[in-house]
Amino acid sequence: MNKITIQKCPLCQSNQFKFTMECVDYYVSGETFSLMECKKCGFLFTQHFPDEKEIAPYYETPDYISHTNTKKGIVNFLYHQVRLRMLKRKVGLIQQITGRKQGRILDIGAGTGYFPYTMKNKGWEVEAIEKNPQARLFAKENFSLDLKDETALEDFADKSFDVITLWHVMEHLQPINETWHQLQRLLDDKGILVVAVPNCSSYDAQKYGAYWAAYDTPRHLWHFTPDTIQQFGAKHGFILFAHYPMPYDGFYVSMLSEKYKKNNFPFFRGVVSGTMGWFHTQVKKERSSSIIYIFRKKNNG
Repeated sequence: MNKITIQKCPLCQSNQFKFTMECVDYYVSGETFSLMECKKCGFLFTQHFPDEKEIAPYYETPDYISHTNTKKGIVNFLYHQVRLRMLKRKVGLIQQITGRKQGRILDIGAGTGYFPYTMKNKGWEVEAIEKNPQARLFAKENFSLDLKDETALEDFADKSFDVITLWHVMEHLQPINETWHQLQRLLDDKGILVVAVPNCSSYDAQKYGAYWAAYDTPRHLWHFTPDTIQQFGAKHGFILFAHYPMPYDGFYVSMLSEKYKKNNFPFFRGVVSGTMGWFHTQVKKERSSSIIYIFRKKNNG
């Protein structure tokens, strides 16, 4: 298997790293992957991960909810219930920040298509990108959406979109700097970029350590903190306009983390941990398990 070895930090280009921990792929393979931290900027990343041509099997499981829409088990059932509430929140957030009821939106990493379908029903002109063929087929059959594969990004004209969204996608993308460059090119000068990612400096990340489900190696390549995601934005001509906690993620991630630790009653333990995390987030939202970041272009700051 061809694996990618990071020689220079994607954020600051330093070649000085330190080993942080080893994480097991509990979802598919049972393999172990190392997390490394850049000594200069503190960016955390997965080392020796499968290259783009060989990563697909690590997503091929009926339990991978973003691609299969599975409702198997109580945790996934609850995921679907929470998703309905989060869809309403996402729409409201975009309308509030943009001041628009309609516009041009690009959703990258659309999964099975729930979010672009919701935005289309709200009157937005929607384009959506999804790499996984199974997820694209689901969107076509259930929502009549024609999701494009990742090569379509090159075909869109400059400044094509008022809003670009990546909901838990940036952490998966191997060409991370190239992606940020494309986002800068495709976004209108007055547009907004919405990036939601797990927060590896969160309460639950610190509690569970290597068992933290949101490390999700090797599918998650990059592990962001509020500081490092802001630095990536600045590097590519964006300023951080606002950020918002994702309160439900801590419960879902904690339940999975308890399951990975093989603790008894993982659901109830996860609820307790998620509740503690929620209280920490009320004091400091940067402790949230996942965070939504809103960026604007610098020249329109």
